Order: sequence, then C-alpha cells, then structure tokens
Amino acid sequence: MTTLPDRPNTALLVLDVQNGVVAEAYERDAVVANVATLVESAREHDVPIVWVQHSDEELEKGSDAWQYVPELTRRDAEPLVHKRYADAFEDTDLEAALADAAVGRLIVAGAQTDECIRSTIHGAFVRGYDVTLIGDAHTTEDLSPWGAPPPDKVIAHTNLYWQNHAAPGRTAAVTTTTELTFGD
Repeated sequence: MTTLPDRPNTALLVLDVQNGVVAEAYERDAVVANVATLVESAREHDVPIVWVQHSDEELEKGSDAWQYVPELTRRDAEPLVHKRYADAFEDTDLEAALADAAVGRLIVAGAQTDECIRSTIHGAFVRGYDVTLIGDAHTTEDLSPWGAPPPDKVIAHTNLYWQNHAAPGRTAAVTTTTELTFGD
C-alpha cells in the first residue's frame, strides 16, 4: 500500500549489526541469530537485502568495531549503504538503492533500537514506504545510567508504538522472525 508509485517490491534492511554496535547489546546472540534467519529467508525468496553500516568517531571506518558481526555475511551483489547519521536515508544512497530495486516495503532489523532503528523506520515512513519492524530482531545497549529505560523496555516500547503507527497510504507493522512471510 506504499505511497511510492511503481514500487511493488519488498526489501530487508539490515541496520548496523556491527561488532562495536552490538558488543554490549541486550540479548545480542538471540537478535543476531534472528537477523541471520531473516537474511537466509530473504535470500530463499529472492527478496533484496540492503546492508547499512554506520561510521563515526567511535566507530572508525575499517576498524574491527566497524565490521559486521561474523555471524552475518553480506554477498557482493547485495547493496551496502554507508551512513554517518542515525537515519539511514540521510546523506546516503539508500533511496537510490531501493528505487533501483522498485522497493516500496521495508522489513527492518538491526541496532540500535533507540537511535538508528527508530530514526530509520520513521525516515522510511515519512518518505512513503510501508515499514515492518521485526520485534525480536532489533536491540540496543543499556543506556539507563544516562536516564534511558532498560533495554528490554526500550525495545518493548518501540514495538508497541510502531504497531500502532498510522498515516494515509502507508502501513506500519511489527512482527516476529518466525511470523514474517515475505509474501505479505
């Protein structure tokens, strides 16, 4: 139901599942395993996968911390988008990669829930995409010493408000790794 014309396809967007981003993440291993399951399923269904990789002063491009976790392997034919801002659409070629693949629906997984996940799902939605967040395939680190809720609450709250998000001509949804079907 996307508002983007001639964009019938779905893509899996894998955000920032990098060593330095998820090293201290809540339920890291389970979330990475779910992302790996999503990647495998997308490949089986010929659904494009777009990988997004963040860099900044603390996550220096080319460093070990900047690399994707070893459990996930990007294929050369799968687009890789480099970003410096929380919203993966800002100052990147993400929109061009999605337009080239005629994508109007995004399935989103990765890290961090309270920064790059939230910014990107909202960025996609306001640009006209249908956006499905995989509720058990995103995570964040514990930022409660700085006033944030504990990670499990951040994740639960994000899932709650995204499943109730609405706007004309677009859909927002939350599902789980096992409930996702790329044919929806």
